Amino acid sequence: MLTLRPGSERGHANHGWLESYHSFSFAGYVDPNHVQFGPLRVINEDRVAPGGGFGQHGHRDMEIFSYVLSGELAHRDTLGNGSSIGPGQVQLMTTGTGVEHSEFNHSGQAPVHFLQIWLFPRETGLAPRYSEADFPPESKRDQLRLIISPDGRDDSLRIEQDAFIYATLLEGTTALTHELAPGRRGYVHLIRGTLTVNGQPLEGGDALLLEEEAQIELAHGRDAEALVFDLP
Repeated sequence: MLTLRPGSERGHANHGWLESYHSFSFAGYVDPNHVQFGPLRVINEDRVAPGGGFGQHGHRDMEIFSYVLSGELAHRDTLGNGSSIGPGQVQLMTTGTGVEHSEFNHSGQAPVHFLQIWLFPRETGLAPRYSEADFPPESKRDQLRLIISPDGRDDSLRIEQDAFIYATLLEGTTALTHELAPGRRGYVHLIRGTLTVNGQPLEGGDALLLEEEAQIELAHGRDAEALVFDLP
């Protein structure tokens, strides 16, 4: 079963310093038809204006990762971590028993554009943890690059959930296939460009939910960048 989630129907908020599109219910955006998909709870496409950012705030019992598209995102947390990440880089936090962090755009000129994504963990009360990694364009071009997994295989970041998350840059005649084991579900979020997934055309911001499907088929990419989720 395939379900299209049009990007044009996402929740939208503009706070001046932050413009955000919500694929799932978040903050003031409530949509009972789009609360979560398996353990996937939040996909926010955020643009933070120069000098803007999220002040220190707390999270518990959630796996949170940021995928930067342009600009630089500065991170600080109460675990003692502090760094800035740019395009192609990913940071992942297990918030577990509780951690506070801040995220800022210290640039005086350029906005930072990134995806913030939350998944429920396999269990509550885990020890907080932070990690980050760089996935350059050549590692994703015309292939599915594993960026997050439950065991950290292939130099991916380790998440406390039975979730495998891939990134891809797809162009032209290249087609990719990812097999889904029985009982697994898929979610494809197209960040930009155009792409066909299991015969369904997508545009930037769209997503496709796949249930009771044997595989995920990606084809006809044009300037396409996508995240592919293999979920329980």
